[in-house]
Amino acid sequence: MSLRFSKMHGAGNDFVLLDLRDGSPLPDAATARAIGDRHTGVGFDQLLTIEKSAHPDCVARYRILNSDGTLAQQCGNGARCVAAWVKRAGMTTASKFLLDSPAGIIDVQCLENERYSLLMSVPDFVPATIPLVTDNSGPLYRLTVENETVEFAAVSMGNPHALIQVDDVANAPVERIAKALQASSNFPESVNVGFAQIISPTHIKLRVYERGAGETLACGSGACAAVAALISLGKLESNVRVSLPGGDLQIEWTDKAAPIRMSGPIAFVFEGEWL
Repeated sequence: MSLRFSKMHGAGNDFVLLDLRDGSPLPDAATARAIGDRHTGVGFDQLLTIEKSAHPDCVARYRILNSDGTLAQQCGNGARCVAAWVKRAGMTTASKFLLDSPAGIIDVQCLENERYSLLMSVPDFVPATIPLVTDNSGPLYRLTVENETVEFAAVSMGNPHALIQVDDVANAPVERIAKALQASSNFPESVNVGFAQIISPTHIKLRVYERGAGETLACGSGACAAVAALISLGKLESNVRVSLPGGDLQIEWTDKAAPIRMSGPIAFVFEGEWL
């Protein structure tokens, strides 16, 4: 069966989007891995499906598959791409609308110059809901991995994140430490691992090693998690520019009891057909 797809990216975080509004099944893990292969397939960080939502107030539902074929819970850059896709497809003409994500309802606002703003979930620091197995209550945790003690903050954005502050993000041991944390039994559902360098109270640099995908050029939920964690530690102000390898995102969190807002760009790259 052939699959028509759109290739998109948000700040370099790239996606294949499939239109499954006709009720076609989710691609199996093997098909997702084949499409995601950057040498013999199309290549993507995540595959996103556009589906009809059971929620009457939502324009569409989307699901997320990582490049290794596993299901993911949230993807902020992907959600912006879904928002742009449904707008281009004529599914809504509104400047504000709702999307049904695996982690809950997402509030979308269309901005100028192919930028979209999303009201994400409320950052959750409770270890059991991240999930993080620990006897500590935070806000910082320590684990010994790769024969060294790693200090990190942990937060859920609908998916689990660990955030490590570093002096120089360019030289951080991203893959080595991230893989060790992902394999740790303290993270029973694995974890997305961010490495943040504070430039100023309103600007950080960030690299993220995602579970099921490896290091990506940008991670929207990771940017939200990093800012939320550093705000909770008193190190950032409420409106922060996050510079990732693929581009910048703007993250705003003015009320710790409220959802966090992420704004950033999207781009359509090409259309294709998987045979």
